[in-house]
Amino acid sequence: MDAAGLTLKLLLVGDSAVGKSSLLLRFTDGAFEPSLKPTIGVDFKVKKMLVDGHAVQLAIWDTAGQERFRTLTPSYYRGAQGVVLVYDVTRKDTFAGLESWLNELETYTTKSNTVKMLVGNKTDKPDREVERKEGLQFARKHSLLFIETSAKTQDGVQHAFEELVIKILQTPDFWDKSTEKQGVQLMESSARKDKSLCGAYCVLS
Repeated sequence: MDAAGLTLKLLLVGDSAVGKSSLLLRFTDGAFEPSLKPTIGVDFKVKKMLVDGHAVQLAIWDTAGQERFRTLTPSYYRGAQGVVLVYDVTRKDTFAGLESWLNELETYTTKSNTVKMLVGNKTDKPDREVERKEGLQFARKHSLLFIETSAKTQDGVQHAFEELVIKILQTPDFWDKSTEKQGVQLMESSARKDKSLCGAYCVLS
């Protein structure tokens, strides 16, 4: 099996109205709708992308952040290779809620080495309540990838998903024995290409 036959399952989680659906819409359709309705249950989109010239298909699940839908999400954690935890940089409460989302992930994810990325969204807004360094500290503490984004201006959105996919493909446990080496080799050039990107995101070993 080569990377072209790969489908990766990704999840978007986080409190309600942090911009999960907007991030997904921006990434998959290149669009932004300022008045998206709250997600009911789970939304789902498929996106094909090229990573180092290899086609990978992403199955992205957008989960509802509202409390009354939380019971729907556990079954969707199963088998996920990547999880994006989203908070709103203009709402401190959504940042404070990340601990409970991480606890939920630990409880329900079936893969112990699921790659997790922390995303601080809505950086286009002036009334920031969560500083970038706070996000970075939280990411370091929990060994998460980290990036700030704006679904409105599309700043950081493509980069976030690319880095998540690269990290997943660098994780040998996601490959069976016949593809393990290929998975690591596939990503070597990306890893080598730019090690100075910690200004935009931070990879934590």
